[in-house]
Amino acid sequence: MTFRFACLLFALALACSRALAAETREIVDMAGRKLVIPAHPARIYGAAPPVTLTLYALAPELLIGLNVPFRGDERPLLRNEAAELPVIGSQAGMGRELNLEEVASRRPDLVIAWLGHFMEIDKAERSFARIGAPVVFLKLETLDDYSKAFVFLGEILGREQKASELARYIDDALARVRAATASIPPEQRIRVYYAETADGLATDCDKGFHAEAIALAAGDNVYHCTQSTHFGQDRIGLEQIVALRPQIIVAQNKGFGDIAKTNSQWRNVEAVKQGRIVFVPHAPFNWIDRPPSYMRALGVQWLANLFYPKRYPLDLVAETKSFYRLFLGVDPSDADVARILE
Repeated sequence: MTFRFACLLFALALACSRALAAETREIVDMAGRKLVIPAHPARIYGAAPPVTLTLYALAPELLIGLNVPFRGDERPLLRNEAAELPVIGSQAGMGRELNLEEVASRRPDLVIAWLGHFMEIDKAERSFARIGAPVVFLKLETLDDYSKAFVFLGEILGREQKASELARYIDDALARVRAATASIPPEQRIRVYYAETADGLATDCDKGFHAEAIALAAGDNVYHCTQSTHFGQDRIGLEQIVALRPQIIVAQNKGFGDIAKTNSQWRNVEAVKQGRIVFVPHAPFNWIDRPPSYMRALGVQWLANLFYPKRYPLDLVAETKSFYRLFLGVDPSDADVARILE
């Protein structure tokens, strides 16, 4: 081999190594793991609804699929980039059962998995090893986590400016609500029952992520306990609800309203006697839970205004429009907002 030819080979090898280095990068994910990912991911699988919704707000064009199908009434409020995506299942939480073969067939170059208190990292790593794409863990449990998660995603996806705007909104909303409610003594906080099912007899602990929005809005969730399972929705007896004397019921299912009004036992509940049942807005995504997401940044303000209107005055229509433009990429009309809030 001539010296000139050897130099040429060395130069080619150096150029190739630099090109390869430019195509990938090393990061530390939110689980503290070092890994190499594409420098410019183009096809991402969000492995659970909280992750997918976070990507939906920041980089919807990079999603390869959904965890759960959209409802028909949600479509006017959906981004065009995501409205027709296939449903390919979920690692955890609500959603269709995960189909690894189907995920692999969509050729993701990055998998982003949900990191939470009840998530098993080793199990998720083993599951996704068959796909052949690097797995990044995103910590999404408390609303404060979402601010950090947006900044992290912005860095690895090249969306720093948008991510900063989303994180700033969450931080500012939390700061305003906390400042308005911090001085309320525990004994003066409104007693809240969180009714999650149509019969009203499933709820979640005050110390758990499913009901976090109530606590952030300075409500006293009357079901005092520590969350013991990822799914939650503990069953509770009606007699216990009566004894807990909630002043307001925050309900997820509108069918519960009919039961509460017609069932004589429910009429013994203080909140039902006073006609104080409110239903959580959910179009296109739930404002406080299932899935828990950044929507809580709006939901917490809605609840704080409901619980303490003098302490936290809010133009809910204007705030809803602003939030939907920033996070969901749509510009809802007054009629749209009326439907969301009905």
